[in-house]
Amino acid sequence: MDGAALDALREALRGPVVGPQDPEYDGTRAIYNAMIDRRPAAFARCVDAADVMRTVTFARQRDLELAVRGGGHSGPGLCLVDGALTLDLSLMRWVRVDPVTRTARVGGGSVLGDLDHAGHGFGLATPAGIMSTTGVGGLTLGGGHGYLTRRFGLTADNLIGADVVLADGTFVTVSEDERPDLLWALRGGGGNFGVVTSFTYRLHPVDTVGVAITVWPVESTREVLDWYRTFLPGAPRDVYGFFALLSVPPGPPFPEEIHGRKVCGVVWCGTGSPERPGPDELSSAVSEPAPPLFHFAATMPYPALQAMFDGLIPTGLQWYWRGDFFDRITDGAIDVHLKYGENLPTPLSTMHLYPVDGAAHDVAPGDTAWAYRDAVWSGVIAGIDPDPANAALIRQWAVDYWNALHPFSMGGAYVNFMGADEGQDRVRATYRDHHDRLREIKRRYDPENFLHANQNIPPAA
Repeated sequence: MDGAALDALREALRGPVVGPQDPEYDGTRAIYNAMIDRRPAAFARCVDAADVMRTVTFARQRDLELAVRGGGHSGPGLCLVDGALTLDLSLMRWVRVDPVTRTARVGGGSVLGDLDHAGHGFGLATPAGIMSTTGVGGLTLGGGHGYLTRRFGLTADNLIGADVVLADGTFVTVSEDERPDLLWALRGGGGNFGVVTSFTYRLHPVDTVGVAITVWPVESTREVLDWYRTFLPGAPRDVYGFFALLSVPPGPPFPEEIHGRKVCGVVWCGTGSPERPGPDELSSAVSEPAPPLFHFAATMPYPALQAMFDGLIPTGLQWYWRGDFFDRITDGAIDVHLKYGENLPTPLSTMHLYPVDGAAHDVAPGDTAWAYRDAVWSGVIAGIDPDPANAALIRQWAVDYWNALHPFSMGGAYVNFMGADEGQDRVRATYRDHHDRLREIKRRYDPENFLHANQNIPPAA
């Protein structure tokens, strides 16, 4: 993009435009995953829906490729494309809570911490991830799951409306009554159908939650997973626990003598009453598979739980991840988890199994674009390290682990856990028989596939 074009874009927008010659360019193009090193032609840092409309129109008129960035947490870096224009929503961070209707309207560039903080003032929350720095946009459009999913469903299940700038630059409002086909697609179909400038969510009474962390020696993975695969699906919906393989972080609440040790573990969240938060009752249960190395239980405000891992995995690390859905944890899968858990390549590399049962199973398979209502876990394998010299190491470990585990999966994955290098067959597998319907909706709202810097769903012919 030449200087004249940059000047024209600056003239059209209220928000700043950052080009390669600007001193803030390198800082602006940095995203959560430092393995991504791309050089867009410019960043249009939009501050309102009018800026978004003008940016989309500007890109179309000049035949520029367009990418969209919200929180910048895209693992494969889909928010950045070399030589393209990035429509940056990160200045559109605001939340408006209506405590009477128990809803929240949220700016498209907001992160989960913004929503958690605003809702907590009224004792309200909605299911959304496990880290406060994650962008609401990408998480929601992919479906979204987190600590509250077993009790209140997916993030997308709680999406009741949106303001959207379409691929032709026009602005529309979406709800169950207005363009319900588009709302259906936004509930899990990714960023294929428009640029969402605001989301409206249903909120639920959530204030103080019970939190527990239990870890066992990694050698106990077989016994722990054998117990967990039965215990968790049978637990009350107000008890959530994601299973992890990890190295113990060097800090509280973990005692120094186990810092750095390879372990398997479960992070628990209970949303029952303060008198019965859930995880406090686990002290005896978690001893069933094997004696824990460490068990910690406390109560805390929900936003504190959401932010608990922010410092451990901050922006700027090298990441490579792969995911899959699972309806069961087989003996063969347990063998794979034990093998790769014993050989974590770096201290931050990990594997998580997130529960997506409970209330998420109450929604009919055809009611949203999320196509795996029969999944019980959403798994992710993440190679993570601060050193770029280890990028190939963590990538190979994640790929090898995924290749070994995939035969025990359901075939598709949570779209936000998919890499950019997995191909269209994986996208189709992720949407199952919803794929054709999504292609028809794509044809209706973006027939030229202008918005394609995503896990792409091409328009129907």
